[in-house]
Amino acid sequence: MAIETRHATTPTLDISFTDSGDPNAPAVMLLHGWPDAARAWTPVANALNAAGYRTIVPELRGSGHTRFLRADTVRDGSAVAIAQDAIDLADTLGLQRFAVVGHDWGARVAYTLAALFPQRVPTIAAIALAFQPNAKFELPASFSQARRFWYQWFMSLDGGPDAVRADPKGFARIQWETWSPPGWFDDTEFAATAAAFDNPDWVPVTLNGYRRRWRADELSDPAYAALTARLHTIDHIGVPTLMLQGAEDMCDEPATSEGLDAHFSAGYRRELVAGAGHFPPRERPEAVARAVLAHLSATWPVEPSRNR
Repeated sequence: MAIETRHATTPTLDISFTDSGDPNAPAVMLLHGWPDAARAWTPVANALNAAGYRTIVPELRGSGHTRFLRADTVRDGSAVAIAQDAIDLADTLGLQRFAVVGHDWGARVAYTLAALFPQRVPTIAAIALAFQPNAKFELPASFSQARRFWYQWFMSLDGGPDAVRADPKGFARIQWETWSPPGWFDDTEFAATAAAFDNPDWVPVTLNGYRRRWRADELSDPAYAALTARLHTIDHIGVPTLMLQGAEDMCDEPATSEGLDAHFSAGYRRELVAGAGHFPPRERPEAVARAVLAHLSATWPVEPSRNR
């Protein structure tokens, strides 16, 4: 059955999203990563719907058919900005509480939502990225991980943005080809996903999201200054958390997500997804859905009254 794409107007965006499953069931917001698109969640969303959950899958700022309302808004790619987008979308849908499952950028947003809005987010699952206490970006401890972050260093160079603007899809495809073991996607799927990168703000949001980590001269939207300052004071997550990482992740080494249990006060479980690289929801959707459903059943069970 085809799932209809809907739109919601928030203070900042016209957000394109899908909303499927029982509208009275507990809601789960699925947040995609970079360089990826909302379509990555289709198999997992189907499994969650079959288990009785409502799923909301937005196209993040800069992706697909989501658009900024004003030309002069800073194309802020920070996790705080995207977290506020998620809260704004939930508000337009009348959701007081909703679970969050995020991959890559979406994982960082899931941690951010749990840190800043624990009253709204009862539980999270984060895939591929580890929690960063105090939202602090630090140089990798090993040269091997620093080498894997070449794309971040490249975008941070003075001439990097021009190169990315010249061939954004080619730049994205390199990540698909090198972040996971070969053979997990074909040209048709990449082309279908890369259509989301035609959004005129995909490159600006991408560049801002990465360059701001390493360059002090990158702009930030002042609307998020207070939330950003508060996030830098938070080194613990107070909602139940599942962390999934591909055992063969070639972007973020699995070792980078080890030893963080003490930063979670409401329960934390880290699982490696065998045979998966950086894109577990695509590479091993059955395993991801199974792990997420086990986590949700314990922390956000299918009881209609929970979402009212």
